[in-house]
Amino acid sequence: MASPLAQFEIKKIIELDLYGYDISFTNSSLAMTFTVIAISLFLYLGIKNLNIIPSKSQTLVESTFEFISSMINDNIGKEGMKYFSFIFTLFLFILIGNLLGMLPFSFTWTSHIIVTFSIAFFIFLAVTFIAIYRHGLLKFIQFFAPSGVPKPMLILLVPIEIISYLSRPISLSVRLFANMMAGHTLLKVIGSFVFVLGANSFIIGGILPLAFLIALTGLEIVIAFLQAYVFAILTCLYINDAIHLH
Repeated sequence: MASPLAQFEIKKIIELDLYGYDISFTNSSLAMTFTVIAISLFLYLGIKNLNIIPSKSQTLVESTFEFISSMINDNIGKEGMKYFSFIFTLFLFILIGNLLGMLPFSFTWTSHIIVTFSIAFFIFLAVTFIAIYRHGLLKFIQFFAPSGVPKPMLILLVPIEIISYLSRPISLSVRLFANMMAGHTLLKVIGSFVFVLGANSFIIGGILPLAFLIALTGLEIVIAFLQAYVFAILTCLYINDAIHLH
């Protein structure tokens, strides 16, 4: 029986080499391509025939739009709407990637730390650039030394603030990667129990693990939504810090 971790193995589909660098098209690349196609179809079907009385697909797109818009207004304010396109795309990219990973024989690219860290690190660099561009380097540095704090406390507080700031891409990426990897591993293990117990006890012994597997699948779908939401809302909070430096 295959290991529960075998589902996370990167496999080359088209081998490509560029000046000694391996840029092969893999199953992870394919999964991300399908994610982009799924998002494009979702948006196209939702807005191709706009009506006053919306269709189901239009309602779903408009609800997603309003959800992200409300998230930005609540956490950044009206000034944050200029970043709407990025946060909207980020949320859908992670959400659809998580959901497509739930399909049989699919690949969950959000379960790989290198992918989630790349996204989180890009956000970290972008937010830092926004803060320095808007407020200048000196004021940005003062962000790590809050006003009103006694000077002796700054010796301890400033290093803590710097470490906390630098750990943002790590915590953001690990949260998504760990939740998706752990959930899919558990589904694989429970699914193996269903097969083994059902085969050895004439199906009756597999009923309980099967019921648990169905419940766990539902929970994993909820987690897929939750992790996309957490990733997006933390990005909003980081942008808010960059804009207002508080």
